[in-house]
Amino acid sequence: MTEVTIAHQPDAASRVRYGVDLLARALLDRGLQVEVVEVSWQARDRTPGAGLRVFVGSRSSQLVADLEGDETLLFHSGAPGDDGYYLAALPGRFVMVTGGNDTGVLYGCQELARIVRARGEIPRDLAVGETPHFVLRGPAVGLQKTTIEPPRQTYEYPVTHERFPWFYDRPRWLEFLDVLLEQRANVLYIWSGHPFSSFVRLEEYPEALEVTEAELENNRDLLRWLAAEADRRGIGVVLKFYNIHIPLPFAEHHGLPLLQTRPSPLVSDYTRKSLAAFVRTFPNVGLLVCLGETLHGDLYGEEWFVDTILAGVNDGLAASEISEPPPIILRAHAIDPLPVLERARHLYPRLWTMAKYNGESLTTWGPRGRWQQRHQALSARTDVHIVNVHVLANLEPFRYGAVSFIQRCVQAMRHRLGARGLHLYPLFYWDWPYAPDRTDPRLRQLDRDWIWFAAWHRYAWNPDRDVTAERDYWVGQLTARFGDAEAATAALDALEAIGNVAPLLVRRVGITEGNRQTLSLGMTMSQLINAQRYRPWNDLWESHAPNGERIETYVKREVHGEEHSGETPLDVAEDVEHFADKAVAAVDRGSGRDVKEAGEYAAICSDVLALAELAYFYAHRIRAAVQVCLYREAPESSRFRNIDLLRSAVVEVGQSVERFKKLVAITESTYLYANSMQTRARKVPFQDGATYRHWRDCLPLYERELANFTRNVELLAAGAAPVGRAESSVTAERYRPAEFTVMSAHAEPFVLTENASVFASTDANLRRVAEELRGLTGVRIRRENAIKRGVGIEIDLPEPAQVLIAYFQSPENVWLQPPDLEVASHADDRGGLEPVLSNAVLVDFHPRVNIHAVRFDAGRHAFDPGKGAYFIAGVVRADQQFAARNVVYGEDSARTMDWLFEDSEG
Repeated sequence: MTEVTIAHQPDAASRVRYGVDLLARALLDRGLQVEVVEVSWQARDRTPGAGLRVFVGSRSSQLVADLEGDETLLFHSGAPGDDGYYLAALPGRFVMVTGGNDTGVLYGCQELARIVRARGEIPRDLAVGETPHFVLRGPAVGLQKTTIEPPRQTYEYPVTHERFPWFYDRPRWLEFLDVLLEQRANVLYIWSGHPFSSFVRLEEYPEALEVTEAELENNRDLLRWLAAEADRRGIGVVLKFYNIHIPLPFAEHHGLPLLQTRPSPLVSDYTRKSLAAFVRTFPNVGLLVCLGETLHGDLYGEEWFVDTILAGVNDGLAASEISEPPPIILRAHAIDPLPVLERARHLYPRLWTMAKYNGESLTTWGPRGRWQQRHQALSARTDVHIVNVHVLANLEPFRYGAVSFIQRCVQAMRHRLGARGLHLYPLFYWDWPYAPDRTDPRLRQLDRDWIWFAAWHRYAWNPDRDVTAERDYWVGQLTARFGDAEAATAALDALEAIGNVAPLLVRRVGITEGNRQTLSLGMTMSQLINAQRYRPWNDLWESHAPNGERIETYVKREVHGEEHSGETPLDVAEDVEHFADKAVAAVDRGSGRDVKEAGEYAAICSDVLALAELAYFYAHRIRAAVQVCLYREAPESSRFRNIDLLRSAVVEVGQSVERFKKLVAITESTYLYANSMQTRARKVPFQDGATYRHWRDCLPLYERELANFTRNVELLAAGAAPVGRAESSVTAERYRPAEFTVMSAHAEPFVLTENASVFASTDANLRRVAEELRGLTGVRIRRENAIKRGVGIEIDLPEPAQVLIAYFQSPENVWLQPPDLEVASHADDRGGLEPVLSNAVLVDFHPRVNIHAVRFDAGRHAFDPGKGAYFIAGVVRADQQFAARNVVYGEDSARTMDWLFEDSEG
């Protein structure tokens, strides 16, 4: 029996020892006799002996240094860098497993174990080396729920067994960590709003603790254990938190809002001490910091990050005995990170950055524009810039296995964005660890979406692999899983083709790439023909899509006979039908084959067929939307002003509804729901993601829309419904005022009447006021102060009420912008996301004004929105009902044609 001696240094790290165990088990499984020894070998000790000897150690070991020095060990593929390895068979039956660091040594052992299992021996001509292209590679899991727990808000979940039983399941964690090691992932991100109150207790702030003493101890034990087990497998743990979030009991004890918009001495001291205690308790756990969303980061980000966060971490490190500080990752979200980074990057040795890839969807492998520039700026200023593949709102809830699309995306991350790190969301983030499939027991995402995790991590290791060889690789992986090469090839072809559908659709006709839209539930015709009404997210097509035209741009150029540019909506309609046809044909090829894991294979086929119906649904709707917009935009004499064009659109919408019925039929038995976030943050296609979370919930609304469209087109043909019908047909009744007192010395009340100024000490006079607002008492501030540094307003309410915020309709940064779910998932917690009155106020020489209503309870409240000019247009009763409308004045021409899809009496 062949004898193999595996030697490592006595002071070898746990991950090196883990790698030695992997190698020893592989050799034992092949019938070899294995002895593992701890020894500090020198080059002179390599005298020939019985059996094969394997030395395992990093390049920092003396033996490796000696062998490199006398040119016995030569790296033909380049010396291994961070996490890189090199395997070499040297003279005298001596084998070297080395790496650029301890993780590289682990991967070297892992690779040699794979070779032994495949070939039954250690080859005598062994010479293999690799270094990953990305420094960080790994997934995120969220300590989050699909719904909110009032009075807590988005992200706010204390860590308890009742909420997150999976977090305490150690065998499942070990399984997950082993999968990550198999895929050579080296980081695990855990997301929470404010985790510290579940993991540390502060003597100065005992009221902040959100768990029991027993739960606290359990949480500490679990996180310490997880960090240690992850470390053995070369994986670092990073904990994510938001700013400024504070624990609910702390907020209640001190009479503070749960979410803080600016620093205060009390909250800063609490947060600094929390971080110090966390770092002392868990010195090897990194931190991922989101400065935006709640905190007005552009005003206070530098102060908060340097004086509170970094200060707290350094306080903790001063009381710890670790050789290397944990990484701190600054997430570029809802904030300009460059000023923060410029001030902070010399104050901490391992400060890295992160930004989203395609926003909160997967849309393109050609990121460009403002988004690309931000990534490039960050990658130029830090050692490690990480790309965050975030939320995947457009892919929910289906499987995704378009591996070539993924490979191109990772290549773009490296070569277009300059990234050196991957942060990967699961496909159904808010419901981790469960998949949305209707099964009993429920499927785990780790099992269902194995190809998703495997592909991203494979290409984060090396994105520039030969595409032909990659196809063979994935066919092989699927063949090993399903036991039939033809079925595997068909499945890959289907996944590759259908994987183009959602990215193509959302980037060209979607409202947003974010959580606000569930793409798979469809879109209304109003959202397609009048996207501006739904506050579309410009970055979607300016950064996360190739050059091209939205529906409105396409139609205007078509009407005026202008040349089109780039990807058009009709191109997308044709393309998604093409890919759907191709995917369905591949499913047909694979059907009827005798496969292993037949349930999984059937589920892949079902997903492909569902996505094909979704593609056909959208294709019909896109063509209908173009026809309606051509009719709307064309002059009276144009060939497009033909009622037959609208009748053709009716046919297209009818066909889209038939396709949606088929989609409902497929998903009725296969999916519990479409969206993992089931809160008011989901606005498209229909308000409230808890109510409209399955395709069957949406079908009646699409059927009603079709009936309205059919009827109204015929009314139009009969001359009974003019194209220019005003949208202000709702009878306007004055809002009922509520009592309030202005508590801020820098703000003053005023009455909304013509010629009143909406700003203090400035001529900004009202010219027109919507009937609903006339005579209400508003609040005004100094415009220049609001523009320069932001001005909040504090009011006292004797009873609950709704405060009417007036936003000027301009994207310029001098004007306060409405709350935005693209950057803050809690933006609609008190309402105010959508206007209750559009174009409600005309102010001389100013942009037009929309009115939004924000709910407040009785008591003293501060409205502190950040920089930008605004005014309060009034305070009204809590039970005031709003008939949302676009206020149309005599000089306006309102021809959105949304009325075509509404009840004719509306």
